[in-house]
Amino acid sequence: MSGLQLAGLRDRLVDAGYAAGWGAVKALPEPVAATAFDRAGAWAAGRDGRGTRQLRANLRVVTGLSGDALDALTTDAVRSYARYWLEAFRLPTLGVPRLLAGTTLVGAEHLEAARAAGRPAVLALPHSGNWDAAGVWFVDWLGGPFMTVAERLRPEALYERFLAYRESLGFRVVPLTGGARPSSAVLSEWLAAGRSACLLVDRDLSASGIPVTFFGRATTMPGGPALLAARSGAALLPAVSHFDGSGWRHTVHPEVDVHGAGRLRDRVHAGMQGVADAFAVSIAARPVDWHQLGRIWADVPPDPQRGSGA
Repeated sequence: MSGLQLAGLRDRLVDAGYAAGWGAVKALPEPVAATAFDRAGAWAAGRDGRGTRQLRANLRVVTGLSGDALDALTTDAVRSYARYWLEAFRLPTLGVPRLLAGTTLVGAEHLEAARAAGRPAVLALPHSGNWDAAGVWFVDWLGGPFMTVAERLRPEALYERFLAYRESLGFRVVPLTGGARPSSAVLSEWLAAGRSACLLVDRDLSASGIPVTFFGRATTMPGGPALLAARSGAALLPAVSHFDGSGWRHTVHPEVDVHGAGRLRDRVHAGMQGVADAFAVSIAARPVDWHQLGRIWADVPPDPQRGSGA
């Protein structure tokens, strides 16, 4: 069998595995599924893989913790991430009324101010809590869809599965790469028509991010939210999600101004720094729900494996 055939077989197996797991999780009684995913999260934390070790290093920056306290927080954070995946599989079955009833929104006045002025909103979010649940609330508040960007997954069938899932929730999704047109062009047209967008921006996957200071360390964030808002007249609103008991809490921060005087580049830089500052406030208040298992600071690599002697 050729390498190309092996890759195709692997992709089909991955997609089939996700499809089977998705169906099984939705069919399980909710308490059984919740217990299973919570235990899986604890088990994954105990394995101390690269993602867990990077999460521990990231949480050390955020909290200043070390030793047993940091290990306990990391375990709880992986369990929180497992809850996100449980809800990702089950969200369509939960139903919009239950999601809305379980949601607490802080900072609704910032969204209302944009709507009263006839302006769309660009919501910039980190990977925290359940951003899909936040999206369901936002669709209801808007009375229609918003647009977002998704990293293209492999295999393609898996990407299409996640695309169909999110669009079933009322999202409109364009791929970060590989689309018929650049995602920035599609988003610009969407905003020009007076419609809103949500973008996850706490990790820069490009080589052209905007330099910011985040928890006292230099990093980069995608400049898309600030650039799109500045060009379209939309309100740039940082928003952060957390779990709240069996429900969800979403905090919308005050608008970050990108419409003043000065060069566009400078306004975009200042806007993304404002987004980073708002993220830091909410993440520091509840770091356990920050699901950032990727490297975001150049000087913060994954921790060594525990017991490795390193």
